[in-house]
Parts: sequence; structure tokens; C-alpha cells
Amino acid sequence: VQLQASGGGLVQPGGSLTLSCDVSGFRLNFPAIGWFRQTPGKEREGISCLSTLNDITWDSDSVKGRFTISKDAAANRVYLQMNNLRPDDTAVYYCAAHLSHSSSYALCQDGPTEWGRGTLVTVSS
Repeated sequence: VQLQASGGGLVQPGGSLTLSCDVSGFRLNFPAIGWFRQTPGKEREGISCLSTLNDITWDSDSVKGRFTISKDAAANRVYLQMNNLRPDDTAVYYCAAHLSHSSSYALCQDGPTEWGRGTLVTVSS
């Protein structure tokens, strides 16, 4: 199983960025998959998760209305569209999945069984 995140970079406040997660080792037709982020001194938090079984999503209050998670099942890829970025969105972003259930809420709250490497997003002028 591999989760390869990409698309991080430097963006100005108010700008947009799209992260991608290329998945190998399982198909996007059952597991929960999502995005977590971590800043120095803080725990890693689940921010946006998706059930690949029924496409139900869950977003944290900190990103609701600004970030959108989606999947391309044919390409076995997951995206995180991030709009109206703020300096406090600066973090390392991780793609993660839980292979034993398909609950987006449970994934974001309880954590995954699989982690990918992170990609750094910096929001600064």
C-alpha cells in the first residue's frame, strides 16, 4: 500500500491550491481516505475525509466551506481543493486511509491504518 501526496507549495493568503494523493495497493471502492495536517508542536488532525464506498465526506470546522475532498476512482487518486487559504493553514499535509472501514467521520476522528508522506503547504505573503 502506498499513498503519495503532492501539490504542496507556497501560496499567498486568499489563494488556492490543490493537493493530489496517488493510491496504490487498494482500490477506491470501499476504504475511507482523507487528509490530515500537522504543524510544529501540535498533534496531527484529520481535516477532510471521504468514504470511497458512498462518497460521504466529513470536514473539520477549520476547513469547512473552504476545502473540498474528491476522488477519481478510475485514476485511483484523491484530491484536496483548498480555497481562501489562510496563514494558519500552513502545515504538512498527509494523505491517509483506513482499510478496514469506510466511515469518513471515523477516519478523521480516530485515525488511519495507512499513512502517506507529507507535503508542505505554506501560506504567506
